[in-house]
Amino acid sequence: MKLNLGLIFGGRSGEHEVSLLSARSIANTVNRKKYNLFLIAVDKSGNWYLSDENDYLNHADDPSAISLKVNSGQQVALIPDKNSNSLIRTSDGKKMVSLDVAFPIIHGTFGEDGSLQGYMAMLNIPCVGADVLGSAVGMDKLVAKELLIRAGIPVAGYVLAEHDVNLDQTIQKAEAKLGYPVFVKPACSGSSVGVYKANDNNELKDDIKKALRYDRRVLIEEAIQGREIECAILGNEELIASVPGEIIPQHEFYSYEAKYIDSEGAQLDVPAKIPGEIVTRVQELAKKAYKIISCSGMARVDMFLKQNGELILNEINTLPGFTKISMYPKLMELTGMPYPELIDRLIELARKRHKQQEQFLQNVLKDKAY
Repeated sequence: MKLNLGLIFGGRSGEHEVSLLSARSIANTVNRKKYNLFLIAVDKSGNWYLSDENDYLNHADDPSAISLKVNSGQQVALIPDKNSNSLIRTSDGKKMVSLDVAFPIIHGTFGEDGSLQGYMAMLNIPCVGADVLGSAVGMDKLVAKELLIRAGIPVAGYVLAEHDVNLDQTIQKAEAKLGYPVFVKPACSGSSVGVYKANDNNELKDDIKKALRYDRRVLIEEAIQGREIECAILGNEELIASVPGEIIPQHEFYSYEAKYIDSEGAQLDVPAKIPGEIVTRVQELAKKAYKIISCSGMARVDMFLKQNGELILNEINTLPGFTKISMYPKLMELTGMPYPELIDRLIELARKRHKQQEQFLQNVLKDKAY
């Protein structure tokens, strides 16, 4: 019997367009013999629509111009009922379908940060990827860094800038601790949205002000000289670590434009040309970091490899780019998990985790000791 799979994409996020690209790749690949696919588009205002699979994107082949096309008559909401969780057409209250599993591919805010995962948990729908905790921690660079530091994992040094704290004092602290150049990053964003590289005092002040437009907290981070290595992780308790890949930016750094707009913005070297001993260390570090922030399902772990062989963990992406040319699926394919099978496996992991969590809940409800 086929599963009703809801692919949720778009969203109120600076990574809205990236999500459209990921959703398109999944929709074009998912096994229709196993799943009835329902495309649930979320526009930039937060409205939900059931999309027509044959007509839901404008400029689908152009990452710089891609946009969502919606039919206002198909605006929907997910509503819990006694036996299932239904997609309801809001215009007339008609039940459209009951979902068996959700695949959220909304990168960034309200999709990757635990918000959507919490909604799916409340609806009792199995959800692909990390749960509320793993998603929230993975999204928040400051919280993730502090957890990793406590676990003894090396990360780039940083100074925190906040919107209500004296900017000149923060810059003085950063200059004394980090020197130049430095990177300026909103604490909660992805895909290099709002990320800047500052080479002097004036640039740093300007970049902090720009980054504070995206978040109330901004990290000023030391620039690590090293190769950019990425490792894909798949699993809940038992983890598969991919062969590592390397990002070789052709811009000054791996910016949003280099990732998604400029087709020659970066070279992906997969697998990375590194010795076997370093491959093992990359995989072990990626698995350890994955567990520390309570990931499940999948994540891409990014790190720097310094010339002396030291590994510095950069970020953990709990909902990585998912186009066929994105690093996560490319690395998993090299590790023996082709794109269609990867989708199947992620859905299987989501349902397995949901079943386990549901059993825990039933045990609690039956326990009269409390």
